[in-house]
Amino acid sequence: MDTSRKDLLGELAADAALERSDFLVQATEQFRRFLAANGERITELGGLTLIDDDPDYLSIAPDLTFRSRTREFNDATGQWVSETEVIEHASELIELYNPADLYAAFAEAAREAAGLSAEPTAADDLMDAAGVGPAESFTLGSDPYAAAADEWAATQPEVLEADDDESAARRLYDLALEYQERSQTSESRLLDQFEAASVNLSARLGDLIVVDDDDERLTLTANDGFKAEVVPEDAGGEWRTLETPEELVEFYDPTDVFGDLADALAEAWPSVAPEAEREESQPADGEVAAVDDEEDGKDGSHNGNGSLPRV
Repeated sequence: MDTSRKDLLGELAADAALERSDFLVQATEQFRRFLAANGERITELGGLTLIDDDPDYLSIAPDLTFRSRTREFNDATGQWVSETEVIEHASELIELYNPADLYAAFAEAAREAAGLSAEPTAADDLMDAAGVGPAESFTLGSDPYAAAADEWAATQPEVLEADDDESAARRLYDLALEYQERSQTSESRLLDQFEAASVNLSARLGDLIVVDDDDERLTLTANDGFKAEVVPEDAGGEWRTLETPEELVEFYDPTDVFGDLADALAEAWPSVAPEAEREESQPADGEVAAVDDEEDGKDGSHNGNGSLPRV
């Protein structure tokens, strides 16, 4: 096999791997949104059995964790052995199941639990169920350009107005909090995407301590992404554990998290960082690297300091 062919195959494999990672990240985020929107319903129902076809089994508990059963043949005993696994994170489930199959399983389980008939799938069944005859199946829609303009206009932010200074300040205050929440949602999604993309690498390296201070400890774990322990100012010295991206962004700016992680990796494996960056990070001969409170984020300017929440 010539070199050019190997290069082409290598690039193809790399692109496929990237696309797979991107698909898993997006599918995981979409599935998390689905669970968040229906979490109360699932809890009230006491959970659902989604798949029960021996040997395949999958159920969701009221706490929104999943139970999956695998069945393997034991050559030593000559018997089938079943093992039930608890799946806590959506990213793990998306790795194991096709997202389309998961949504179909939810739909079928809900219909069965409600005593409803199966959903029609054939085109004739769908039209009959909707009371639509063949002659009514295809109609010309409205102006596509007008529809596109309306759709674009619907995505544009509303321009707010006020009659006086106080109402303007109040609306601006509410708007600032709304956009702060949006920002943290975007940041938590960024952490989520990083964790999904790095899961295999983290598993190989094991737990990596990113920050270890008196009032905070941030770790990139081998299997569960970023975890942190912080001491908020208003907690009376009690430690608080941060386990989800949504909790982490209350105290950490992802930019700082990724930068601190890169520094920790460069310190543990000096060869991974460019030589120029390694030289810049080292103090000159005879020079003591002094880090005051402000540089270390103790004044709250560094969002990575767990003692001060960002909100």
